[in-house]
Amino acid sequence: MRSKFLSLILGIVLLTGACAPRTSAPRALTVLAAASLTDSFAELGRLFESQHPGVTVAFNFGGSQQLAQQLDQGAPADVFASANQKYMDAAIASGRVADGASVIFASNRLVAIFPKDNPAGVAALQDLAKPGLKLDLADKSVPVGQYSLDFLDKAIQDPAFDADFKDRVLANVVSYETDVKAVVTKVSLGEADAGIVYVTDYQIAAEKLGYLDIPDALNSIAVYPIAPIADGKNADLAKAFVALVLSPEGQAILTKYGFIAAAP
Repeated sequence: MRSKFLSLILGIVLLTGACAPRTSAPRALTVLAAASLTDSFAELGRLFESQHPGVTVAFNFGGSQQLAQQLDQGAPADVFASANQKYMDAAIASGRVADGASVIFASNRLVAIFPKDNPAGVAALQDLAKPGLKLDLADKSVPVGQYSLDFLDKAIQDPAFDADFKDRVLANVVSYETDVKAVVTKVSLGEADAGIVYVTDYQIAAEKLGYLDIPDALNSIAVYPIAPIADGKNADLAKAFVALVLSPEGQAILTKYGFIAAAP
């Protein structure tokens, strides 16, 4: 009798365990993204987590060149978002991103920035060449740094600028940074009189900065590709994150931060 009773209790326990709802094990999605995406992707990450209970989005923000190098060296990741096609192509060449897997999800443009109190009296783009002005730029290995050099090359072809404008501007450079956020920080703190960044980065720090628009003819439109990592451990989540970025809701978040939405 006792053995039958114990068998009954054991059966109930096993049945209860079998019927209990199963909870998914926590998962982490690792996203490598260009520094200029820090604020917009942080919001997208929070939205993604709310849509996928138990999932944490872990971001690694930095210069696109640094992130591409990390991928080439085998760094674990699930998604890569670059500030230009060059470094996405590098990830494809290294085999970390499948050929044809990347898609453009946003665009950006350049502005010149200066501290709110504008101690150097920057009032026009030509003032970037003023003797003694302290200019901070991103290194040319960083997408925004190369775009800044492209602006200078275009400017010296424009009659509104002197032929030696580029040389005089580069003579004013006091530091070359490894990502665009570093330029924003130094100019915001008054450690430099001016810098060239993306309009999205200016918007984030607008209370501390003034800006000068760079005309379309002299500007460079930065395109941002995104792709899942071919050997990532969370292919389903990577696909879902890319889909969120491309969705109307994701594009609205990017636009809020000043990005140009991807063409439909």
